[in-house]
Amino acid sequence: MRLEDDRGSIDVPGGRVRYWIAGKGAGIPLLTLHGGPGMPSDYLSTLESLCNERRVIFYDQLGCGESDKPADVKLWRLERFVEELRQVRAALGLDRFHLFGHSWGSMLGLEYALGRPPGLASLVLAGPCLSVRRWLEDVERYRAALPEQIQRTLDEHETAGTTGSPEYEAAAMVFYKRHFCRLDPWPATVQRTWDRIGNSVYVTMWGPSEFTQTGNLRSYERVDRLHEIRIPTLFTCGRYDEASPEATALYAKEVVGAEKVIFEESSHTPHVEEEPRYVQTIRGFLRRAEHR
Repeated sequence: MRLEDDRGSIDVPGGRVRYWIAGKGAGIPLLTLHGGPGMPSDYLSTLESLCNERRVIFYDQLGCGESDKPADVKLWRLERFVEELRQVRAALGLDRFHLFGHSWGSMLGLEYALGRPPGLASLVLAGPCLSVRRWLEDVERYRAALPEQIQRTLDEHETAGTTGSPEYEAAAMVFYKRHFCRLDPWPATVQRTWDRIGNSVYVTMWGPSEFTQTGNLRSYERVDRLHEIRIPTLFTCGRYDEASPEATALYAKEVVGAEKVIFEESSHTPHVEEEPRYVQTIRGFLRRAEHR
């Protein structure tokens, strides 16, 4: 529904990123961070429904979607993406704003928030991955529940180093349709994100698939720093989420006053799978945060 849509580009370390803004509502703006790393913002577009109250801002992080895709893999580091976020905020003049981070975006959002930037009104950590060790434990548990033939195919191709093969990708898709998005077929926005993933970013920072972590985020662990967050914070996940309800509850307990909502009919994308309830949940949280 892009009402009063505004688009542009911003110089960041390594290139230019493209952004768009939905709405011109008077409320405190909401800046969104997509997942991946390298999964462009198309699949987050359901959050545009919030734009009657506030500006909702999306940008494709460097290396994917509509943004530049430089070949230098040394750019794909957490610290550079945090600096990218700082420069996006500065360029858009966001003196006060809410921050929404989904999946990898929760890592990025938390890392930014731990710097205690002035003007950050609240934080939403959706499908959070705040402990790679815990994420991989949960994913391994989900993988063990897949059909035996699918497990064998995954194992064989990982052993052979052929994770780019169509057979491996088809087997991995069985997992994604259980734990990434359970709608069938996937909505066009989700499919568009999937088709345009920035593979260089994803493989460098994560690995060949969700359950094979070989990238530079493998040591990411922030549970012991969650107590440092002192702004209104909301955690969300789906019942069948890669970011398991148990892990999400663990994170929420570490943040004083944090709220937590589990979406019972969803996996990793409840903002798509249960869109009306999800949008209502975010709307209510943002309103409460602004009146604390």
